[in-house]
Amino acid sequence: MVKLKNVFKAYNQKKVIEDVSLDIERGTITSFIGPNGAGKSTLVSMISRLIAKDDGAITIDGKDIMQTKNNEMAKKISILKQTNAVNLKLTIRELVSFGRFPYSQGKLTKVDEEKIDEAIDYMELRDMQDKYLDELSGGQRQRAHIAMVIAQDTEYILLDEPLNNLDMRHSVQIMKTLRNLVNELGKTILLVIHDINFASCYSDHIVALKDGKIIKQGRTCDVIDECVLKDIYEMDIDIKEIDQRRICVYF
Repeated sequence: MVKLKNVFKAYNQKKVIEDVSLDIERGTITSFIGPNGAGKSTLVSMISRLIAKDDGAITIDGKDIMQTKNNEMAKKISILKQTNAVNLKLTIRELVSFGRFPYSQGKLTKVDEEKIDEAIDYMELRDMQDKYLDELSGGQRQRAHIAMVIAQDTEYILLDEPLNNLDMRHSVQIMKTLRNLVNELGKTILLVIHDINFASCYSDHIVALKDGKIIKQGRTCDVIDECVLKDIYEMDIDIKEIDQRRICVYF
């Protein structure tokens, strides 16, 4: 379980995360939603230790993240940030192999190669695994980076806007893949996402943020609510029930 207690973060004396407390269950997808500047990415970055918190406590399975060794942390949590540009001349397979570094330290074993193969197949990249990243579309590069995260084979996976640059088919493919990672392999996924309908259809829990504070957290059906969403986004959002899923109509 990931636990946050009274977490604060400020930049230039401006609070971007204010007194956030949160429990994230293992074996679930938890989506973070909210308007731009709500603090979603900052919160996920603090959980992954990419950004230091100013106050409060963050623990993973009872261990303080600030007291966890780097290599141990890399075997526990993997993260994909919004900005993941790689300037090196790499093929897809070479990029995905970076996910095995916490285990192999650069000397790939048979087990590492198997994990790389599995991740490439998960993201349907087998036919292009030897292509260089600069030869790919934005969506193909995004899928390659997600494959790298999958190859890292951590219990906790943190994704910051993983649907960037993806068309509808590949967005659905990635969300289904994340759902399978939870259902079949017991992974725990934390997801920053703008599309509230993807959050509604694929999440177990949703955390809604605004101005650095949690407005609502809980089961998907509790957060995908017209009154809650109006409070978050300051606009009227009609909700339709389709195949037992709540679909937000806001066009």
